[in-house]
Amino acid sequence: MIKIAVIVVSLRAKSWNKLLAKTLEDLLPGGYEFVYTDLNLPLFNQDLENILPVEVTALKNTIETADGILIVTPEYNRSVPGVLKNAIDWASRPFGQNSFKGKPSGIIGASQGQTGTAQAQSHLRNSMIYLDTKLLGQPELYISVNKTFDDNNILLDSSKDYLQKYIDTFIKHIETNKKVA
Repeated sequence: MIKIAVIVVSLRAKSWNKLLAKTLEDLLPGGYEFVYTDLNLPLFNQDLENILPVEVTALKNTIETADGILIVTPEYNRSVPGVLKNAIDWASRPFGQNSFKGKPSGIIGASQGQTGTAQAQSHLRNSMIYLDTKLLGQPELYISVNKTFDDNNILLDSSKDYLQKYIDTFIKHIETNKKVA
């Protein structure tokens, strides 16, 4: 089974990003599974690096045992939410123990705005490249929820092919770039 660590950045119970992740999960072929991370983490504190909180150890383990990483993020104030930056800081520390290193990764996101999460993804790309992930460049996926889901949060038929193309390309990216143990 190929495992994809999914980092859904929104903490909202009825998050569009959770809906987007679950929709993509339904499009996965057999032999693949999403493993969702928990971002209810303490604030990053370098003083705690040598005795990691249990929540941080769980996050790092989920990322390290996955074959790929998919980050599903909203956009707040034209950038990434603080909860994501906090998780990245924890998962990439302590120095020399970067859980992201060498992992095939992808970034997607959903918001109500016309440009989806373009700015947040742009900012996040800088961090993911620095963290030495093998980041998927194309296709990009910026979801405007009003154009992708109906009033009952059901995927519009016009969007299914676009999402299927993304997940198919992301899977090929993982297969091409996954680490061999």
